This record gives sequence, structure tokens and C-alpha cells, in this order.
Amino acid sequence: MTIHWCGTGLSAIPGLRKLIEDGHPVVVWNRTVAKARDALGDLAADIRAFDIDTLTAELAKDDIVVSMLPGDWHVPLAKAAIAAGASFVSSSYISPEMAALDDTARVAGVVLVNEVGLDPGIDHLMAHALVANYRASAAFDPANHLSFLSYCGGIPKNPNPFRYKFSWSPLGVLKALRSPSRSMKHYSELRVDRPWDAIGTYTAPLPTPEDFEVYPNRDSLPFIAQYDFDPAWHVKDFVRGTLRLNGWTEAWKDVFAEVETLEGPEGDARLKAMSDQFWEDHAYDAGEPDRVVLCVDLMAEKDGTAVFHQTYVMDAWGDERGTAMARLVSIPVSLAVEAVLNRAIPVGVHAAPSDPKLVSAWLAEVDRLAQHLGLIDRLA
Repeated sequence: MTIHWCGTGLSAIPGLRKLIEDGHPVVVWNRTVAKARDALGDLAADIRAFDIDTLTAELAKDDIVVSMLPGDWHVPLAKAAIAAGASFVSSSYISPEMAALDDTARVAGVVLVNEVGLDPGIDHLMAHALVANYRASAAFDPANHLSFLSYCGGIPKNPNPFRYKFSWSPLGVLKALRSPSRSMKHYSELRVDRPWDAIGTYTAPLPTPEDFEVYPNRDSLPFIAQYDFDPAWHVKDFVRGTLRLNGWTEAWKDVFAEVETLEGPEGDARLKAMSDQFWEDHAYDAGEPDRVVLCVDLMAEKDGTAVFHQTYVMDAWGDERGTAMARLVSIPVSLAVEAVLNRAIPVGVHAAPSDPKLVSAWLAEVDRLAQHLGLIDRLA
């Protein structure tokens, strides 16, 4: 059995190092071998130039392919894994094309596990834990009305006038600004074409409470089922969104204004030029600490009064172990690899697990990765 780890970008290294240090046989595939060697430092590893045909020829039954590459590579690598009787792990969202591989993966007896990074990933674990806590509580009643929120953001630990810094290519952030979102607000579906049309304020229950700007992200509604909400439950609010430092909207208003005008190939070219400039102007300096804040909250109300209300809150920042973002994205990926090795995740296409034992074990690991992780009973 060999782990084929593809991609050694800024958010890949801690999880990769963990698997190598734990003694697993790992082959590292990267477009540039020299960059991979620099990223891994003194840690010995079998490093090869990434080529999907060469990788496919090396795959054997029960191997695991890990894709930390851009999203376009996930499905081709997953298909190659299935053909070889190997499994697949990625931190990215499950695309429709990935979901369509479920039957094929089941027939082949392999696991395709995705959404096991930070967001998506750790947020899923917290959501599953909160729903399990609610179901087990004395307050549980199918007639209750539920509100769920999940906000996550990578932000600079030392705030700057731009109210943001980039830990990888800004292009993904800029493209997200052009993406509509769908969530639930006061029992009705809320569709938002652009994030800046739905920016609100959220007070994170950190040891010292802190206000952030937040907005809905992507399509939240499929996660109602993924988080094991009963279809008969009354869902008042349900949103998965992005968290930013206060002042972000004002600092980015000119960016919003331009992004809104971009269309077609010329717009894409301009977006790429903006990304390149932002990377030059607003990337983290060497050794500069980043910060990640994640809050996941579930409240149940009866007759307008809260009867259950718990919040997971996490605060992490860069330290001598490296960036918070890298730890929190890649270490869960390594935990997923080990779970596949231990046959703790069933065959087929899956997101981050809901199994209580895995949720508990993975959150215990997250507690070691973050400077603060708390589960708060808001009614206590």
C-alpha cells in the first residue's frame, strides 16, 4: 500500500509531513520536484514529477491518492484511483462529477473521501457534533424551530488597512466574489448574487468576544441533509458563510465595484491581472502570522424561546509550527487518509465523517492544532 500525495502547495505540507513521520510509505508528486524538496526540507521522501499518466501506471490495489492540486484534477485522479482499485482523498467540495462516481466506487470497493480540510472539513465535524448533542438533549423536540450558522475565515492576525492577506493565489477569492449564494433566512430561501449584497455582523464568542463581517457563501441548502437534519424539522435559518475582519467591506469597495463589471474572456483576463497584483501587494511576509476563526452554531427554539443553543468556536494562528491555514487544511486530510487505511470510512463517495468516534477523535486533534477551541453552552 502506497500513499500518492499530489501537490505540495502552501496548505499541503503539515499533513504530508505527518504521514511521512508516522512511517507510512508515501510518494510525493509535484509539478516541480525542486519546489517539493524545498517545502519538505530535511524530511526524506520519494518525490517525483507529477504526470497523471505516469502516476496512473504506478497505482496498485489499496493505494491511496491524495489530491492537493487545483480542483480540475480531482475527478481525473479519482477515476484513475477507481480503475486501479485505489482510494482517493481531497479537501475540496464534492462536485457533481465526483458525486456521480459513487456507484462506480462502491462496485470497485474503494473510498472517495472529500471535504476533509478546514472549510469544508472541520466545520462539518462541528456541525455533526452539535446535531448529535441536540438529538441527545432533553430539549430535543421535532416541533422545535432550528437556526444554524457556520462562519469561517482566514484573516491576518495583525490587521492591515486592506483588512486581508492572501495565503495562496487571490484568484479563487476574486472568483468567489462573482458567485451567487443560497441560504435560509426566516424560513425562506435567500438567494444573493454577490456577497457584498448580504454582509452582516457576527459576534464570535471567543474568550474576548469579537465582531466580524460575515456573508453567505456558495449553496448552503444541501448541507441541511448532509448534517442529518430530519426533513420534518422546522428550519428557520441555515447559512454557511465567510468571515472577514471588520472594515473589510469598506476596504474592498473599489474591488467590488470593478468585479461587478467584469464579463467574458476580457473579464477573466482582468481578474487574473488583479490576482497577480494582489499577490504582489497583499501576500503574507515570511514569518508573518495568519489567523483562522471558525464558529459553528446550532439553536433550537420552542414558542420563541431558546431551549438549546451551543456553539463551537475556534481561533488559530501561525506560530513556530507554520501557518494556521496549512495545519487546519492538511492535518485533517492526513487523518482521513489514516481512516481510509483503517477501513473506518465505508466505500463510496463521502464528505467529512459523521461517525461519533471519528468526529471526537478528529476534533481532539484539531484542539491541538488551534490555540483555542471551545464548545459553549449558550444557555448555561
